[in-house]
Amino acid sequence: MSNPLVELYAYGQSFWYDNIRRKFLHDGSLQKMIDEDGLRGMTSNPSIFQKAIAGSEDYDEQMQQLVSQGEDTTGIYEALALADIQAACGLFADLYSESGGGDGFVSLEVSPHLARDTEGTIAEARRLFAAVKRPNVMIKVPATPEGIPAIRQLIGEGINVNITLMFSMAHYEAVARAYLDGLQMLLDNGGDPQKVASVASFFVSRVDSAVDKKLTALDDAAARALMGKVAIANSRVVYQRFKEIFHEEAAQFTQLQEAGASVQRLLWASTSTKNPDYPDTMYIDELIGPETINTMPPDTIEAFRDHGRLANTLEKDVEAAQLTLDNLTELGIDLDEITEQLQDDGVDAFAKSFNELMAAIEAKRQALAA
Repeated sequence: MSNPLVELYAYGQSFWYDNIRRKFLHDGSLQKMIDEDGLRGMTSNPSIFQKAIAGSEDYDEQMQQLVSQGEDTTGIYEALALADIQAACGLFADLYSESGGGDGFVSLEVSPHLARDTEGTIAEARRLFAAVKRPNVMIKVPATPEGIPAIRQLIGEGINVNITLMFSMAHYEAVARAYLDGLQMLLDNGGDPQKVASVASFFVSRVDSAVDKKLTALDDAAARALMGKVAIANSRVVYQRFKEIFHEEAAQFTQLQEAGASVQRLLWASTSTKNPDYPDTMYIDELIGPETINTMPPDTIEAFRDHGRLANTLEKDVEAAQLTLDNLTELGIDLDEITEQLQDDGVDAFAKSFNELMAAIEAKRQALAA
C-alpha cells in the first residue's frame, strides 16, 4: 500500500514535522519517519518545547547535570533546546546535503518576549544560530511589524530564517519583501545567496476558527455557506501572490536567482483541524502544490498517512477562492482585522507557553538542587 506522505513530494510539496521531543530523536522514531514517511524537515516552537520538557522525564538526566553546574533556569532551557535541535539537525544532515540545501531544516524560535523588539530579535537570532553551529538550522522570527526589519537584517547576514505567525496577504507581502531586500543586502556585501534559506509560515486552521465564530453569529444562509472555506481560500490567494513575486514579476528575484538564491517557499502551518465537523486532513488535502511545505503535528500525520488524498489542489478554483474572500467582505466581516488579532493572540499564546515552560524548569531545578 502506498504512503500518501511519501507521495506528497511528487507534487512538489515537502512534509515537515511540527513537533520535537528528545525520546523521538534517540529511539529511532524520527529516523523511521525520514526513511519510511519521506519526512524532510522539522519545526519547533515554545508550545512544543513546553510539552516536551515539562511533560516528560526525557530531559531529567541532562537537567541534573546542568543544576549541578549551577546553571539558572534560562541557561537550562537553552542547553536542553540546543541539544535537541543539534541532534535533529544531525539526523537531517544527509537530506540537507542531498537536496542541495532545499530541505532537511530544523527550526528554533527566538523568545516570544522579543516579538515587539527588533534589535533584541536580531541579537538573539544571531546568538542562537551561532550556538547551534549547524548549516541546516532555521531561526524562527514572527512576522510582526518589529519582526520584519529583523528578518531583512538576518537574511542579509546569511542566517536561515523561518518566518512565523503569518495570517494575511499583508503579512505575506511584507515578509517576501524583507526576504528579497535581505538577499540583495547579502549580495551587495559580498555574501553568497546560495547559502541562505527561508520559509514563510502561513497559518491556516486558526483563520477558520476565528472566522467561523463571526459567521455563526450572523445566523445567515450566505454566512453558513462560507464556514470552513475561508482559510483555504486565503491560502490559495496568497500562493498566487507568491507565484507573482518569485516567478512572474520577478525582475529583482531573477538577478538574485542568477547569483544562487532560492525562492522563499510558503509553509502551511497550523494544519490540524480544530473543528471536529471538518475532515481531519482537509488542510493537507486542499493545499498541495509546487514549492510549498506542510508542517504537520503528530495526529495529522497519522490521519494523512491513513487516508490522505493526493492531487494538485492548491490552484484549484482560484477564482472561487477570491470570490469566497469577497463574499466575506460583503457580509461585513473584516478579514484583515481578524488576522491582525490572530497574530497578536499567537504572540501572546507562545509567550504564555514559554512562561509555563520556564516555571516548570524552575520547579524541577529547585527539586533537583534540593
